Amino acid sequence: MAASAPKANAVVSQSGGPTGVINASLVGVIEEVKKHAQIKKLFGAVHAVRGIVGEQFVDLKKVSPKVLKEVAASPSSALGSSRDKPDAEYCSRILEVFKKRDIRYFFYIGGNDSANTAHIINQMAQQANYDLRAFHVPKTIDNDLLVTDHCPGFGTAAKFVACAVMGDDMDNRALPGVKIDVIMGRHAGFLTAAAALGKQRDDDGPHLVYVPEKPVSMDKFLGDVEKVYKKLGRCVIAVSEGISDVDHKTWAEKLAANAERDAHGNVQLSGTGALADFLAGQIKGKLGIKRVRADTFGYLQRSFAGLQSKVDVAEAMKCGKMAVKFAMKFQSGSVAMERNAGKEYGVTMIRTELANVAEKTKSMPNEYINAEGNGITDKFVKYALPLTGGLPRTQYLGNLPKI
Repeated sequence: MAASAPKANAVVSQSGGPTGVINASLVGVIEEVKKHAQIKKLFGAVHAVRGIVGEQFVDLKKVSPKVLKEVAASPSSALGSSRDKPDAEYCSRILEVFKKRDIRYFFYIGGNDSANTAHIINQMAQQANYDLRAFHVPKTIDNDLLVTDHCPGFGTAAKFVACAVMGDDMDNRALPGVKIDVIMGRHAGFLTAAAALGKQRDDDGPHLVYVPEKPVSMDKFLGDVEKVYKKLGRCVIAVSEGISDVDHKTWAEKLAANAERDAHGNVQLSGTGALADFLAGQIKGKLGIKRVRADTFGYLQRSFAGLQSKVDVAEAMKCGKMAVKFAMKFQSGSVAMERNAGKEYGVTMIRTELANVAEKTKSMPNEYINAEGNGITDKFVKYALPLTGGLPRTQYLGNLPKI
């Protein structure tokens, strides 16, 4: 518990990859700030930390309720984003802007790198005896932040993936063959696993699901596909962009000797279509299956308009509100969700230390992945399905008794 909250200005910004509900968290911050007299002005930093050092600010208290409602329903980052990964020197520049503008509340919506940025700035402020309240609001479709049960953004992205693969499966029933869908997830397989959330019949796809946590050899992959294809005459496959060989090197990295890397040094795994084309070529060439199609979902998973999970929106907005409420009592922290015990789904918002989230990630538990490493378990469905807010039902008549 910190001393009484100072009367000063605040800044909020959004970082990293956009999501379908990151704007709901932003609106949550804005609406809650208006309830607290301690916060005089609320600056919105355009393009995250880059906008802070460049003092590219907008006045968020002047945005009308009508516009805010539309912002909360909009995908992507309404204030823009940035992939900058601030070091100590960068953070010192941010702190100087905070001092200049009398900003003593910092709300940063993002993933583990964003939590680390808030952590570094918070430590610098303490060393300088500058009273700053630094709070991280969780966001990532990868669902890989520590402490929190799940991350805002995941439920909506999971709904998109589940619906897309449901549609692919229906398409594949109509014109049988092999369909491969490559889904985001560098190190964690939560989003790829969501492809199976819409399964309603025993023979529904995806019939095979491969996540980064379980390496797979090409021989094993082809053997799995051949087995399903012989049984059903078709096969729908969900593959994580981070799927790796048994030597733990990703297939995408092996395919790209001169791979593009992002600002964090990560190999560009998604969006090129190379992995999807490679896997399709292996199936065609080595199994002799003629009709093989492959898609890379890419950025479509992050900012698809009109497909928000109502549960995800409500939780994202509440995370933003709670960050402000916590800032009135505590000096720093990250908002997290604890799942309530009992049959009915629900969560409780808690505060955890920034150091518990900063630059750390979690993987899918083994209990969510089947023993063969090519599918997911009912435990994962029970965990993830409520986060989508519900999925559509489909029907297929081809399985009716023949007359």
